[in-house]
Amino acid sequence: MSEQNNKNFNPDSEEINEAEIFDNVPEADDENQTAEDIENAEMAQIDALAKQLAEEKVKLEKEKKEYLFLMAEFDNFRKRTIKEKSEIIRNASENAMKGLLPIVDDFERGLQAVKDSADADAVKEGMELIYNKLVKYLEQNGVKPIESNGQTFDPELHEAIAMVPVDDESLKGKVIDTPTKGYTINGDKVLRFAKVAVGQ
Repeated sequence: MSEQNNKNFNPDSEEINEAEIFDNVPEADDENQTAEDIENAEMAQIDALAKQLAEEKVKLEKEKKEYLFLMAEFDNFRKRTIKEKSEIIRNASENAMKGLLPIVDDFERGLQAVKDSADADAVKEGMELIYNKLVKYLEQNGVKPIESNGQTFDPELHEAIAMVPVDDESLKGKVIDTPTKGYTINGDKVLRFAKVAVGQ
């Protein structure tokens, strides 16, 4: 080893060559540049996330407005449907009552004719005509009588108000009499149960 090198590495020497000691240490500028790159990358990521969040907020606000619009539309539809339904029911009732008025007129004319006539057959014929007209009107509106006498008792159609003892076994469980006739409407819905006496 040369004398010069021995002099540089002498631990007792008070002279220190700073240039040689720090020759292999990375420069501070390189470290600062790396930290700055990381910070810039993080800031770019934050900006991207902030942009995405802003877009999602805009989308959410749009969907919220659309939802509120649909809710308002549905509420209007519901109110409109209720109103239309009530109008249909009211109009149906009005039409039903209107159809009965000619029959009422016939009754009034019949009552007036009874006052001036003593002919019982004419009165009976007039009552039958009015009755047939009323029954026909009911049938036109879907109202039909329930067949009861001689039929097997059916709790879906009949209401038993009396039990009648019978000698004939074939009449047990059958309708013997119908004090109050029952009716159905629109084919299958019971408008009024038939009140019947059932054989026992």
